[in-house]
Formats: sequence, C-alpha cells, structure tokens
Amino acid sequence: MDTDTVAAAMRSPMGASAGLLLAAGRGRVVLVASVPLVVEYEAVCSRLEHRVAAGLSEVEVRVFLDSVAALMEPAQCWFLWRPQLHDAGDELVLEAAVNGGAEAIVTFNRRDFVPAADRFGVRVLLPREALAICR
Repeated sequence: MDTDTVAAAMRSPMGASAGLLLAAGRGRVVLVASVPLVVEYEAVCSRLEHRVAAGLSEVEVRVFLDSVAALMEPAQCWFLWRPQLHDAGDELVLEAAVNGGAEAIVTFNRRDFVPAADRFGVRVLLPREALAICR
C-alpha cells in the first residue's frame, strides 16, 4: 500500500482503503511493507492535517499505525532498485512491493508508478480495484 492509501484509510474508515485493511485483518489479502515504508506511514499520518481530518488524537494515530504495521508482512529489501521513480517515498513502496513479492501496488497515484512497476511485473491498482479483487 502506498502511503496515500494508508492515510486515506485513517481519514475515511468507510472507504476502500480502510476496506483493504479490514480484508487484510480477515486474511483475504496479504500486505507487505518494509521498515522504512512503515516509518513513512508514521511520518505522513502523524501530520496535523491528517490527524484533524481523521478526528484522531496523537495517541489514536499511534494506535492506528501500530494496527496497520501488525497487518503487514515484512519485506526484506535485499535489493535497492533506485532510482526508478521521481518521488523518494514512492521508491520505498516499489522496493517493498518488489522485494516482498507483491502482486500489486495500491495507490491513488497510478501514473507515478507506471511504467516502473510494469518492469518488475507488479500491477498498480486503485484502492477500489484492489478491494474488488479481494471480495
């Protein structure tokens, strides 16, 4: 999951991004992330703008992030593929997906990942597309 998808799940608990987290909790989908990617999730989701939009306190955001991290299978990034993308944060997502053997990257920024993800055989899906596959 791209960071934008995790932030969307926190901000909109009834949306497709949150649905993916629920699907992971039920074992319908496996999510992968590396430690640097989880650190990025924390940095972004802890921003005041996201906390306010989600209506969460700092403690509640930490609980949310701990829960997200618990759902993730660790991706050991033995190989760094940089540079492939324009955004360093996106590089973290691509590396976790490739090293973790993910079938897809879930993001709202599809164009940021294609064609780099294609080179590695990783699909790029919107959250609603990924959730439809899980169902």
